[in-house]
Formats: sequence, structure tokens, C-alpha cells
Amino acid sequence: MKMTVDFEECLKDSPRFRAALEEVEGDVAELELKLDKLVKLCIAMIDTGKAFCVANKQFMNGIRDLAQYSSNDAVVETSLTKFSDSLQEMINFHTILFDQTQRSIKAQLQNFVKEDLRKFKDAKKQFEKVSEEKENALVKNAQVQRNKQHEVEEATNILTATRKCFRHIALDYVLQINVLQSKRRSEILKSMLSFMYAHLAFFHQGYDLFSELGPYMKDLGAQLDRLVVDAAKEKREMEQKHSTIQQKDFSSDDSKLEYNVDAANGIVMEGYLFKRASNAFKTWNRRWFSIQNNQLVYQKKFKDNPTVVVEDLRLCTVKHCEDIERRFCFEVVSPTKSCMLQADSEKLRQAWIKAVQTSIATAYREKGDESEKLDKKSSPSTGSLDSGNESKDKSLKGESALQRVQCIPGNASCCDCGLADPRWASINLGITLCIECSGIHRSLGVHFSKVRSLTLDTWEPELLKLMCELGNDVINRVYEAKVEKMGIKKPQPGQRQEKETYIKAKYVERKFVDKYSISSSPPEQEKRIVSKSCEEKRLSISKLGPGDQVRVPPPSSEGERQDSSVFLDSKHLNPGLQLYRASYEKNLPKMAEALAHGADVNWANSEENKATPLIQAVLGGSLVTCEFLLQNGANVNQRDVQGRGPLHHATVLGHTGQVCLFLKRGANQHATDEEGKDPLTIAVEAANADIVTLLRLARMNEEMRESEGLYGQPGDETYQDIFRDFSQMASNNPEKLNRFQQDSQKF
Repeated sequence: MKMTVDFEECLKDSPRFRAALEEVEGDVAELELKLDKLVKLCIAMIDTGKAFCVANKQFMNGIRDLAQYSSNDAVVETSLTKFSDSLQEMINFHTILFDQTQRSIKAQLQNFVKEDLRKFKDAKKQFEKVSEEKENALVKNAQVQRNKQHEVEEATNILTATRKCFRHIALDYVLQINVLQSKRRSEILKSMLSFMYAHLAFFHQGYDLFSELGPYMKDLGAQLDRLVVDAAKEKREMEQKHSTIQQKDFSSDDSKLEYNVDAANGIVMEGYLFKRASNAFKTWNRRWFSIQNNQLVYQKKFKDNPTVVVEDLRLCTVKHCEDIERRFCFEVVSPTKSCMLQADSEKLRQAWIKAVQTSIATAYREKGDESEKLDKKSSPSTGSLDSGNESKDKSLKGESALQRVQCIPGNASCCDCGLADPRWASINLGITLCIECSGIHRSLGVHFSKVRSLTLDTWEPELLKLMCELGNDVINRVYEAKVEKMGIKKPQPGQRQEKETYIKAKYVERKFVDKYSISSSPPEQEKRIVSKSCEEKRLSISKLGPGDQVRVPPPSSEGERQDSSVFLDSKHLNPGLQLYRASYEKNLPKMAEALAHGADVNWANSEENKATPLIQAVLGGSLVTCEFLLQNGANVNQRDVQGRGPLHHATVLGHTGQVCLFLKRGANQHATDEEGKDPLTIAVEAANADIVTLLRLARMNEEMRESEGLYGQPGDETYQDIFRDFSQMASNNPEKLNRFQQDSQKF
């Protein structure tokens, strides 16, 4: 150890020794100031850090509150809960860091200042005191006269004792100085090293925490990409809905005239009416009335319990009231009391009177047929939504969808780069993709590619069957037909830039599609051959009158393919006609080929009443074909010259699965054909109970969402469950929905 002050110089008490002491004492004084300042800064930092932890904890609690508030959204709730838990861990790590900082900096250095520097100061005081005593002894010894022997001896003895004491204390002081100088290095470095190790541990803990959270955040980011696309789509739908609602005539409430005795919620009709009080003043109050559960009730506020006006509608009558001054009045009379009501218009009065009369008749019929209905509910032959023994088969999700789709030829590797085990898919193209290629596809826009996860998303049965009808091999035979001829090499996994260029050229510019020569219009003979089978079916449908039974063959299974020998080579057709023909044939590869060649998915055949490929898919009886066209932008509401859209044709033919699909995809069931019939009217005339149920449920759900302002939302869980059951049945057990067609052929 290098000595700061030499012991030999200490014994000499030389000027060098005194100069060294002066330098050391000044240095120690400055060291004390620096350490005091550092300790105070450390205390301020710790206090600030603790305040940060408190604020951070409050912020984290706010995230947890938001997560609990979002309990109806599983993705948001799960994500926020996981993030808040991670932030809580980080707060704990910060707390540990500040505790270790307090021990390593504040406590350790403060102890060094209080203990070691205090010992130095005490030794310095003793040294200064004995040094002064030594100086006094030297002066006194020097002043003693030679002839005073007694004083000489006394001064000599004092000087000797003082020098001995000085040497002892001076050596202790020098030892204290040297030890202090050595210890200061170890104490400062030890303190700072401990502080830095605390930071190292803190950052390691944070890194480990977020390394575990990383995969989840990555998956969530992929979901967010899809949510952004879905949000844009929902925004467009809401804007369209807003525009549609804005164009409606709200000058009266006549649009609310419809009533439904078979309403799922038991409410036959509801709306505002004025009610005359039974008091002496006969005041009129506006109340919300409804006919439900065989009763007439009203409410003042939504949260109020309904007040019953008529206990049992079977015991009452309803009649017009023209003998009072107010207009549009009618009276509901029961054996015990009567209730005077007023509507806002004559149409509403007539609607309410008819609703009450119909409910009275229904109440009588329900009581008389109660036992018969119980028998029908337990019988599978009624065609009800639930057979009683059959459990609901929910939509496929996760590994089930992944395994089924990857079994299709070519789907075990990415369609564009060949990477094994792809977990993403383009649902309108029918291909599987790796995560990097799926991101590039998503950037193309949904009009080119609609991306979904095979493991994270829920798959509807018709969409899963669509994926199984196509596949990477089928699509690549179309979109990569000229790759080898052009000498183009497919990009390899990891080549992001090359992938973007290749995918854009493949799907947007369609550079690799074998664009054969296509005539702008097919020969007349070809048109006749192509349209013969479709026209026969169309003529049989167009001749139907009110109440006529539909006598057409039931739709064939999805795997069955119609005989295409009546059709000519598709290479002589224009893309629109090729798509039109293939839609009737249920030939998805040909349909994909036609779209790749530029076919308009909404192409209308002027030779056949301007029918569209989607209408042809309905006539062909294929649910998957309809789904493929809809996923590629087919207009579900485009009608032919007879004013019939896909929903009309599906209703006429009794294709329940297609009706369900079109309603889910936003078909307008209020549209009427040239005879003024909407799909519900057609279904009621044909006595098709399943389709009537679907149409009424959809209409009720639409009215409920409009009345509650829930535009763009799917509706309640019962409505969704029923439609999900029909979708499952149409895709997996279509024979159960053929009851109507089979019954109709008996006549």
C-alpha cells in the first residue's frame, strides 16, 4: 500500500510532513463535501423513484380498471390484464433497485462519512493539541536560563514527555490518514459497484420479463393488423348505414307498424301511446306500451316494472272510439275495466287494433294446442332449430382448423415462399401463408387478399370448407402458370424485399397468369349451350304463383360436380361468362381461374335476365360457391331483371343454408321483386318453416338493433346461436335441411 504521509517524516516533523498534512487535510475536507453532496443526491433520487413507483402503480391500477370494464371483450381484457401484471412486476423491480441503492450508496457512504471521517477529525484534533503543547514545551525549554538548574531539569523533562506523546499521537494520526486514504478507495468503489450490480439485476429482470411477454405481444400485433382492417370495414358499413338511415322519412312513426306474434322475446308489438287516466280530470299521459306474454302492459321509464293493463287478452275486446274529441283513439275493454288509448296516426291505430286482435286469437289457439306443441317440440320431424338430443357444434378454431386446412395438397408450406407449417390464410384466395407473407398480403388491401389466422381466429364452417375446396396447388397452377417460362425464381423465406415484389406481381399485377386469348363475346351457339340447364331451372321458378310448391331437385352435396359436358372449353369464354358458368357447376378452381383472368365478380348475363354468378351459385345449390363469391366482393343485393336477388332465389328454391348465409352477409330482405314480393312473403306462401324462422329472426334482430342504436353490431346471443346452428347444419348435415324440398316433391 502506497503511504500518503511517510512515518519517518512524521518523526522528523519536517516541513515536508507539515505540507503533506496540510494537503491531506484539505483533500479530506473536500472529500467530505463531495460525499455529503452525493448522499443528498442519492436521497433525492430515491425519493423521486419512490414517487415514480407510486404514480406508476396508480397508472397500472387504472389499466386494471379498464381491463375489468372491458370484460365483454376477451381480447382487450386479457391483454390489459397481462400488461398490468407485467407493469406490477416492473414496479417491484424498481422498488428492489431503490432499496439496494439506499443500502449501497446512502447507507454505506453515509457510514463512511460518519465513522471513518469522524475518526480522522478526532485524530486531527489530538494531533493539533499535542503539536501545540510540543511547541510550547520547546519555547519554554529554550527560554530557561543556564544558571537555574532546577528549571532546566523541569523544562527538559516536560519537553521529553511532550515529544514522546507527540510522536505517539503523530504516528497514530499518520496511520489514520493512510488507512483513510486506502479505505476511501475501497468504500467508494464497493458502494458504486454494488449500485451498478443493482442496475444490472434490474435490467436483467426486465429483459427476462419482456422476453416472456414478447411472443404474446407479437401475436397481438398480428391481431391488431387484422383489427385495423376490420375497423375500416366496420366504419364503411356504419357510414353506409348512417347514409341509409339519413335518407329515411322520419316525419311519422308509420315505419313501426309491423308486429310479430312469433317474436322470440315474446313482444308482439310495442311503441308509444297516449293513455287516458281514470282520475276525475281524465288527463292523457304518453307511455311505452307493449303486447307480450298474453298481456297488454306499459312503462313510464325503461327501468320501471311494467304496469299490467290487461291480465289476459282472451278476456278482452278492442274497438275504435269516434265519440271523443281526440283523434286516433281506441279502447281496450276487459270484464273489470276499460282503457282508452290514443295513437299518433290512423295507420298506427289500425296497426295496434290489429295487433291486439291477432294476439287475442293467438292466445286462444295457444291454450287449445298446448299439448300438441309439447309433442312437436320433442319430435325431430318438426324441423326445429334444436332436435333435443343434438348438441351445438361451435365454429372450429385453433388446431382443428389448422389440421384440416394443412391436409389439402400444397397447404403444408407457404403458398408464396414455401416455408413449412404456415399458420395464416388468405380466405378469398383459399391459400395458406407464413406470418411474413401474410403481413405482405395484408398490405395489398382486402380487395386483393383477406388474411386470417388458422390458430387465433374462429372459423365458420362454410369458410373452412371453402379453404378445403381450393388450396395452394390449385391457386398456384393459376397464378404461377408462367413462372417457369419466364425464368422467375420464387422468393425464399427471409427475403422480405423479394417477397414483396413477387407477391405484388403475382396477385396485383397478375404477371404470371397464363392470359390466353379470350373473345369479348361468345358465339350465340355457345351462349345457348351454356345457359340451357340454368334457363330451364329459371323458367320453372319464374312461373311460380302464390302458394305454389317448389318442385326442383334438392341441392347436391358440396363434393358432387355437375356434368360439364354440355359446356364448351372455358378458354373460348370471356372471364365473366367463365365465372358465371363455373358458379353453376360448383367448380371453385375454374371460378378462381376466371377471377385471375379479370372476371367481374358481379358480371350480369344480359342473355339470362341479367343474372349474376352469385345467382347462378344459388341455382347450382352450392353453399361454398356462394361463400367464395361473397369473399371476393360479390354484391349480395344485386338483382336480375325480375327484381330478384340471391336471397329471393334461395328462398324460392328452399335453400335454407344459402338463406342463412346471405342474411349473415347483409342481404336486404325487404327488397321486393316485380310482383311486389319480398323473401318473407315467398317463404310464408311456400310454408317453409325454417326459412320463415330465419327471415323473421333477422328482421326482429335488425329492428332491435335500430331501436337501440346498435348499428354495425351482430345482435344478441340467441340470434347468433340460432344462425350458427343453421350454418353448422348447412355445411355438415345438409340433408337435415332438405325436408322442405323432399316434402314438396310428394305433391
